[in-house]
Amino acid sequence: MTAKWEKTEANVGVLEVEVDSEQFSAALDRAFKKVVKNVTVPGFRKGKVPRKLFESRFGVESLYQEAVDDLLPQVYQQAVQETGIEPVDRPSIDIVQIGVGEPLIFKATVTVKPEVQLGEYKGLEIKDQPFEVTDEAISQEVDRIRSSHAQIDVVEDGEVQTGDTVNIDFAGTVDGEPFEGGEAENYQLEIGSGMFIQGFEEQLIGMKPGEQREIQVTFPENYHVKSLAGRDAKFQVTLHDIKRRTLRELDDEFVQEISEFETVDAFMEDLKKNLAHRLEHEHEHYLQDAAVAAAVQNATVDIPQVMIDNEADSMVENFAQQLAMQQIPLDAYMEFTGTTRDELRSQFAESAKQSVLNGLVLEAIAKQEGLEPSDEDIEAELQKLAESSGLPLERVQQIMSLRDPGLAGLRSDLRTRKTVEFLVANSKVV
Repeated sequence: MTAKWEKTEANVGVLEVEVDSEQFSAALDRAFKKVVKNVTVPGFRKGKVPRKLFESRFGVESLYQEAVDDLLPQVYQQAVQETGIEPVDRPSIDIVQIGVGEPLIFKATVTVKPEVQLGEYKGLEIKDQPFEVTDEAISQEVDRIRSSHAQIDVVEDGEVQTGDTVNIDFAGTVDGEPFEGGEAENYQLEIGSGMFIQGFEEQLIGMKPGEQREIQVTFPENYHVKSLAGRDAKFQVTLHDIKRRTLRELDDEFVQEISEFETVDAFMEDLKKNLAHRLEHEHEHYLQDAAVAAAVQNATVDIPQVMIDNEADSMVENFAQQLAMQQIPLDAYMEFTGTTRDELRSQFAESAKQSVLNGLVLEAIAKQEGLEPSDEDIEAELQKLAESSGLPLERVQQIMSLRDPGLAGLRSDLRTRKTVEFLVANSKVV
């Protein structure tokens, strides 16, 4: 096999590959063995048709597609490695020559990882910001802790308020006709969460357990179900119960229930230490983000759209996983917010572009500076994973090798980390 790469545009080129006739002939043999299993010819058992009879009856050309499908992934990957290109999308394949006893020749139009033109990335100024343990920060942390340990009570005699979680049945209609996805029973909804169409949650405020109410809303003009976009809808809602979170007072009894401390004073002293430690890490991340942003701003790179699209898709999947942790299916979220998957991708597009840009620039700096994780770095990271998971180091190594062959992903993460640390170390904090 021989391969030749020629760039035709900034991030696009043509990879021409020639596969010798012997290798293509072997692929035809494999194709015949696979195809003949499903061929029936009078006088022969199924799958037992002789090769010459098969070709005379169906033509050797009938094996070409199967042979190409069998051969192409392997030889394409070999050609990529031979030419050293880094594809970022599936290639577009054109067969140039194909025939018995002839080399197979094809051209692959490939979008590749873009070249990065680095600007200044050492000695850049970073404007510092204070990360101090203020009274306001302490108060916010106390409120967060009280909220996370809030008492949940069923409201027997009261009305729905913002922040309450309600259990409802609802059935929606448009012009008196039910529509798909517009009906549910025993649905848990937090008032103020924004999960439903605008105006729905607000109209539940003031309802009492057992009450029924008709709610009127209007679907957004850009609603993903075209038949509902811009339409008025009515929902018959039955409220079953109300759950309300009540914050506990920060006293010795509360402190003893949620911590190892006996008094509020001891608890607060520990809280301030932890807050200071957390703010120290936040300050570190701030400097890292600022150093990366400064280096990226000075770099020039033309990013292929497919890289941004792929990153946006990944972000949508991560968002779906976050929703799933809250027991909210992505389809339900899109249904009640009137958002399509394409619109979600558009919302993530700018963040995706920045993420791809950051990654490309950091990769280029790492290459320029020769920054690579050492075997000791890898070992130390695996040891951390073992300690945090409570598993033996050998078991962690086995698991990581299965999930991440060659530990390529782990090495990439550590390389990025070293590069960011390098940028901060070579910055001027003012």
